[in-house]
Amino acid sequence: MTQAALTHPPAAPAPAPAPAPRGLLGRAADRVDRVEWSGWLGPIGVALFAGLLRFWNLGHPNAFVFDETYYPKDAWSLLQQGYEGSWPDHANTDILAVPQSVPLTSAPEFIAHPPLGKWVIAIGEQLFGLHPFGWRFMTALLGTVTVLMLARIGRRLFGSALIGCTAALLMAVDGLQLVMSRIGLLDGVQMFFVLAAFGSLLIDRDHARARLAEAADGDLVRLGLRPWRIAAGVFVGAACAVKWNGVMILAAFGILTVLWDQSGRRGAGARHPWRSMLGRDAVPAFLAMVGSAFVVYVGAWGGWLASGGNGGGGYDRQWADGRAGLSPDSFLGFPLPQVSMSWVPAPLRSLWHYHSQMYDFNTGLSTPHTYQSNPFSWLVMGRPVSMYWEQVPNGQQGCTSSGGCAAQILGLGTPLLWWTACFALAYLLWRWFFRRDWRSGAVLCAVAGIYLPWFQYQERTVFSFYMVVLVPFLCLAVAQMLGAILGPAGCTPERRRIGAAAAGLIVLAIVACFAFFYPLYTAEVIPMSGWQDRMWFTSWI
Repeated sequence: MTQAALTHPPAAPAPAPAPAPRGLLGRAADRVDRVEWSGWLGPIGVALFAGLLRFWNLGHPNAFVFDETYYPKDAWSLLQQGYEGSWPDHANTDILAVPQSVPLTSAPEFIAHPPLGKWVIAIGEQLFGLHPFGWRFMTALLGTVTVLMLARIGRRLFGSALIGCTAALLMAVDGLQLVMSRIGLLDGVQMFFVLAAFGSLLIDRDHARARLAEAADGDLVRLGLRPWRIAAGVFVGAACAVKWNGVMILAAFGILTVLWDQSGRRGAGARHPWRSMLGRDAVPAFLAMVGSAFVVYVGAWGGWLASGGNGGGGYDRQWADGRAGLSPDSFLGFPLPQVSMSWVPAPLRSLWHYHSQMYDFNTGLSTPHTYQSNPFSWLVMGRPVSMYWEQVPNGQQGCTSSGGCAAQILGLGTPLLWWTACFALAYLLWRWFFRRDWRSGAVLCAVAGIYLPWFQYQERTVFSFYMVVLVPFLCLAVAQMLGAILGPAGCTPERRRIGAAAAGLIVLAIVACFAFFYPLYTAEVIPMSGWQDRMWFTSWI
C-alpha cells in the first residue's frame, strides 16, 4: 500500500441504487442461477421427467420395431456365444410367442456394425430377458442419463444452471430422442457416448486453464497427465465401437481440444502459442484421444476374438489361419510395396479382413428403401422414418372411432424444436465468426463432426434417425439463443421481462408441439382422423 493511500484513505463508496422492480419471469430466471442447490436439483428433476417419458409402458408395442429385428437378437447371441450367430426366418415369431422359443444357432452371421452397442443392449436382456422391455431397457436408461448430462454440460458451458436445464428440458421433449430411447437400436447408445466425450473435454479444458493460470510462462508449462482427455478418448472410442461414423467425431473433437490448448496458452501469455501447442500438447492429445479410442475399439471385439475354438467362432474368425498374408497394395489410390504380414497374430489379421468386408458393405449400400432420405432434409425433418405401423379396426384395442384407428412410431423430431434449431445454428455461426465466442464454436464443432460427414454418402441408403446423435447439440444451440433472448447481465428490468416472456413462449410452444405429436412417438392408438391431423406434410406419410 502506498503512503498516499495510508494518509488519504478512499472515500466510502456511494450506496448502490435500489434494484428496480422485476417481473415474475425475470425474478424466477435470476433465482434459478442464485440458488445453490440448483446445480444438481434442477438437472435431476428434468432427468426424472425424461425418465418417466422413456420408461412409461416401455414394453409396448410387444413387437420387433424396425431394425430391432437385428440388434436385440445379436445382443442375445453375444451373451450366449460371444459373437453374432444366425437366426431362422421364424425367429421373431418364436421369441414373442408364449411360451417363448429362442432358435439361436451357432452358425456365424455377417454383421455390418461393431459389437459394443449390442453389448450395451445385452445388459438389459441379461437383467430382464429377451423381450421388448429387456432389449429397450438400456437405451431408455442411457436416454434418461443423457438428459441429466446435458443439463450439467450446459451449466458448465454457459455458466448458467437455467440455460443448462433449458437445454435438458428441450431434449427431454424431443420426439426423435424419445423414440430412439424407447427402441433397441444403436444410435441412442452412440449419442450417450458422444455427449459424454464432449462433456469430458469441457472438464479437461477447465482443468487445463486452471493450470495455465498458475504458470509463470505460457510457453514452457507442461500440463501433465490429463485424465479427462483420456476419458474423452475412451468415450469417443466407444462411440466408434457402436457405429463407424464415430471416427469423424473423434477427428472433430481432437481438433477442438488442441485448438483449446492453443488459445489457453495464448491467454496465459505464451509468446508462441501455436508452437507451444504443437510441441507440448498435440502429441499427448493424439495419444490420449486416438490411443485410448483404439484400445476401447479393439477391446469391444473381445468376444469375437476369444471365439474360434475348434474351427468355429464369429464370422471370418478363422480367415487368416494358415495364410501368410500381405500388406495392402495401395492406400488412397497410391500404390504401395507389399510385405508379409505373417508377424501379425492371425486373429487380428482376420479382424482386419472382416473390417474390409464391413467397409465395402457400409459404403456400398444403395438398396432403395421407402423411408430413406437425403442429409439435406434432415435438419428440417423432411422425411422421418415410420418404424412401426398398425391399423386398428373399430372396437379393438380401445378404438372407438367409426373410421378406425392407427398406432404408429414415427422417428420425427419435435418439429418446432428442430426448426428453431436451424435459426439457433445460424445465430451460433454469427457468434463464433464475429464475436469469437468459443462456446458457439464448441457446439458447432460437434455439429460439424456429426452431421457434415453424411453428405459424402449421397448415393447410400441413409435415414434421418441417424441425427439423434445431433439432438443434444441442437438443444444446446437453442438454449444459448434463448439465453441471448432473455437478455445479457445488467440489462434493464424491462428488457429482461420482454426477453423472459419471449423465451418462455418459445419453450412452451415446443413443449406443446411435443405433446401434440406424443401419440406418434409411443404407438398410442388414436383415431385415423387424429393421425391425419398430425401428417403436416405428405413426405411424412
